[in-house]
Amino acid sequence: MIFWKTFFQNSAVNESYEKNFKKLFLLDKTCDKIELKDVYISNTKNINLYELEQLCDSVGWVKRPLKKVKIALKNSSIIISLIQKNDSDTRLVGFARATSDNGFNATIWDVVIHPDFQGLGLGKVVMHQLIQQLRQAEISTITLFAEPDVISFYRKLGFIRDPDGVKGMFWYPR
Repeated sequence: MIFWKTFFQNSAVNESYEKNFKKLFLLDKTCDKIELKDVYISNTKNINLYELEQLCDSVGWVKRPLKKVKIALKNSSIIISLIQKNDSDTRLVGFARATSDNGFNATIWDVVIHPDFQGLGLGKVVMHQLIQQLRQAEISTITLFAEPDVISFYRKLGFIRDPDGVKGMFWYPR
């Protein structure tokens, strides 16, 4: 099992990234660094919609209208992204967001990690950052929707089916 840690990098080389990006290191069981080709974590809301669309395409998600995606991002309380930086090029390799009533409840949406980076613990990193920021805002109930094939991933992070047996209700236009 891979465990992870983030460190705040104070390198002069990456001063432009210092404000919005933090260098991400993953450690394996022997505490050896895993080569991540300069992956940074960010909480900026300035997301390239086309890169996000490419990331979602890479995992087989259905295309959504970019105009609506832009609105969803604008109305998100928290956005976490993972950026791979190579020389002068950057690439979005991970993403998740949360919406909230800013009092009691929040819902996590759109957790996605590029297939080339899956299995390294990056999904855990993104989720940990979201949960940490929501808890700092004193949000006590955090929900999400999960496809059957990823339920075990969320269970390992402490998510459970509704303990009160409340069933979600949905309304769709006809």
